Amino acid sequence: MAVQTPATAQQPARLARGVLGPLALAQFICSFAGSNMNVMINDMSKDLNTTVHGIQVAITTFLLVMAALMIPGGKLTDRYGRKRCFLVGLAVYGVGAVLSAAAPGLGVLILGNSILEGVGTALLIPPVYILTTMLFTDLTARARAFGIIMAMGGLGAAAGPLIGGLITTAISWRAAFGFQALVIIVIILLSLRIKDPVPPDPHHAFDVQGAVLSAVGLVLVVMGILAASTNLWLTLGLIAGGVLVLAWFRFWVRKLERTGREPLISSSIFRVRASNLGLVTQNFQWLVLMGTSFTVATYLQVVRHYDAIQTGVIFTAATIGLLASSLRSEPLSKHFKQRTLIMAGFIGTAAGIGVLIGMVKGYPGPWAFAPGLLLIGLGIGLMLTPSVNIVQSAFPEARQGEISGVSRSISNLGSSFGTAIAGTILVADLTRSAYGAAMIVLAVIALAGLVVAARLPEGDQRT
Repeated sequence: MAVQTPATAQQPARLARGVLGPLALAQFICSFAGSNMNVMINDMSKDLNTTVHGIQVAITTFLLVMAALMIPGGKLTDRYGRKRCFLVGLAVYGVGAVLSAAAPGLGVLILGNSILEGVGTALLIPPVYILTTMLFTDLTARARAFGIIMAMGGLGAAAGPLIGGLITTAISWRAAFGFQALVIIVIILLSLRIKDPVPPDPHHAFDVQGAVLSAVGLVLVVMGILAASTNLWLTLGLIAGGVLVLAWFRFWVRKLERTGREPLISSSIFRVRASNLGLVTQNFQWLVLMGTSFTVATYLQVVRHYDAIQTGVIFTAATIGLLASSLRSEPLSKHFKQRTLIMAGFIGTAAGIGVLIGMVKGYPGPWAFAPGLLLIGLGIGLMLTPSVNIVQSAFPEARQGEISGVSRSISNLGSSFGTAIAGTILVADLTRSAYGAAMIVLAVIALAGLVVAARLPEGDQRT
């Protein structure tokens, strides 16, 4: 167990000014990157001479690269330090944003946005959660810090369509990537004063084979889902291959543990029931949020022929709802158990999807989307922070690198699944019925999240 330094003893207000700002802004821009492209589908596909499916592949690949590399990214913080990984991740992300802005075709866009921005995010996001957990040792202060970070993350995901739509309509979709690069520069400047609470250990073991196996397994599974709209046999083959590689990864982990070596993920990380259930709720939350965002944005642009700004304005309802509920998560946590908040969030989200299906079918106007999106935003915002707090607080400081990587990987895997599943249904048949089918699938997943949340331990602490 590392010894606390004076940095960990600073007052929460000072930490918020010196540390929380750049960490929250980093979470914002990464979440923004995952959703802002949804309103650029028509503009980008025409400019890059590709299709809706091509843009979907780029979006999903970005989310997938994050998910596949988040666990190795979390482990690297022990070896190279949290601040160093954070800054390197920001730099890689910035280069990817610039390359994406200048992309002449889909291939370069995938290299810049999907690969480089994905790798950068996998390096910079684990330190955000590790530093927050290490620096905010008081449960109330930690809950407040996570509340701000998750609010900024949710705001980035929900406001991404609006901000992206405004920039795309006023200037160009390329300027949206320029905006990301500028924000990255600001974060780097703000981050220079961050102090790493624990010195890095350059001799810390790193499981290269485990990192490769876990990444390949996750990539194969998600790529299998993406292939469902074109080749069912390829889908089955890719998913089966992914499952086999992940089984090999599990065998490798057990082998390293038996020989006394440190694996990429210790099997004991999954022996905490509350944490396991919290991870599942995180996965479902981001799956529903990103799946809904992609489904509604695609439907508005491809079927109803709305432009980027019109689509973005409609998503304002989700932004308002998410921001309102996430900022209230800390006061609510003093009166309600975290399990209760997560269950209420899934109920609100499922209700919102139901309203979206019913209202859009009965009312042709654009504002028919607002009530449902508002409910979804309220529901997601209500449960983001409790889920993260349950998972992070279940482990001591020495294991924060490991659990942070796992937590962010599970969440981003949910985002990948959401875009892949919803996109596959839509691409197969871009009609009103396909929209309804995608939304029904997302509603079922939200209800499944409610069932999982109900199984969280009743004795979880109020923060």
